[in-house]
Amino acid sequence: MSIKSSSLDDGNVVVLEPKGSLIGGSETDELKNILSAQLELGKVKVIVDLADVSYLNSSAIGILTVAHASFQAKGGKMILCNLNKNISNIFLVTKLSTIFLSEDKREDAILAIGK
Repeated sequence: MSIKSSSLDDGNVVVLEPKGSLIGGSETDELKNILSAQLELGKVKVIVDLADVSYLNSSAIGILTVAHASFQAKGGKMILCNLNKNISNIFLVTKLSTIFLSEDKREDAILAIGK
């Protein structure tokens, strides 16, 4: 997996675009490493666009949860966007939808992260 990364708002907002399934292998490790690197660089506003993610398991949810808490602890935000129906249902059933900020569209996530 290759996670596309781009910057917005003069580099203050990072958008990550993972692809495929996040099921605990090298692709999930890559996501963890990229999220950790952003934090180390002082980038505390991150949008994770899940439009091209077909599935994620508990390992990926764990990485997203730790990252979410880490960004919040540094005064930042992590917003998820473009969740497909299955991923959205996972977040609803596990009640993680009450913890994570998520938006239907990337444009809405960009607006929300600036607030």
